[in-house]
Amino acid sequence: MYTLEEIDRILENSARLSTISREPATLYEPLDYMMSIGGKRIRPKLCLLTANLLSDDFRNPLIYPAMALEVFHEFTLIHDDIMDRSDTRRGCPTVYKKWNENVAILSGDVMSILAYKYLAYAPQAVLPQVLDLFTTTAMQVCEGQQYDMDFETQPFITMDDYLSMIGLKTAVLLACSAKMGALIGGASKEACAALYDFGYQLGIAFQITDDYLDTFGNEKVFGKKIGGDIVNNKKTWLLVECLRRAAGEQKQQLEKLLQLGEDRRQEKVEAVRGLYVELGVREAAADAILVYHKKAMDALAASGFDPARTRVLAQFAEELIHREK
Repeated sequence: MYTLEEIDRILENSARLSTISREPATLYEPLDYMMSIGGKRIRPKLCLLTANLLSDDFRNPLIYPAMALEVFHEFTLIHDDIMDRSDTRRGCPTVYKKWNENVAILSGDVMSILAYKYLAYAPQAVLPQVLDLFTTTAMQVCEGQQYDMDFETQPFITMDDYLSMIGLKTAVLLACSAKMGALIGGASKEACAALYDFGYQLGIAFQITDDYLDTFGNEKVFGKKIGGDIVNNKKTWLLVECLRRAAGEQKQQLEKLLQLGEDRRQEKVEAVRGLYVELGVREAAADAILVYHKKAMDALAASGFDPARTRVLAQFAEELIHREK
């Protein structure tokens, strides 16, 4: 069994797979830039961790598909930053700000294609399943992003609406990562299903954590401006819960705050954060993260693997919800 630190080193060495020395440079340089500015590489790491439950054989039929997950994820971030008008990502200028929107769109497109090239390295015996899993997931991620944008213009959504949206936008890609490693490693159908559920529940916990950090995180550590979700009226876990809890004067205050734009950014962010604290939303979000983490750990236990072998996965899950960025 590999440790998390050893898997980090393997992925660091594998990141060079995504470096492309091709022309035109204006197409490929943004790709290399995006892959080089950091990131936690959560998805390929999860893929390797589940594969490691069955084998220590980390060669191209596993490494390339694992990196395909990261390349696809980075593609979605390039396009997300355009849609969200985000100036920074991981403390660096976003691709569309460093180049322009057209370059960012096209470089993102080539990344999505490159992901399929890497997936083709998967063992022939499971390649059809890997491709079907990834393609279905990619479509679901786009569906989740569309719901996310749709929700910005809707005055109210339910918590079920929110959970369905982040399930598509975020959780399914972690679930796909966990199942892909298991498929390539040769896990049973039942184990693959349990690990998919583990990744999905962990993905929900991860996204609520992300929502929390965007509002209450340390900007220098988080890597982008705090409060971006508030300014854009994004239907995060915190806002959805705040809308549910607010009544009377607090509800009127919240409705007025949601009308404010970028020109009153600081006022809006501070006031909405204050409401989250007053209404107990901040504490409730922290509790919700733990609830979904527990569901993930239950799914991991149901996978049937010896706890000694799942220890590193449990450590990975723990670190994911107690991060600062």
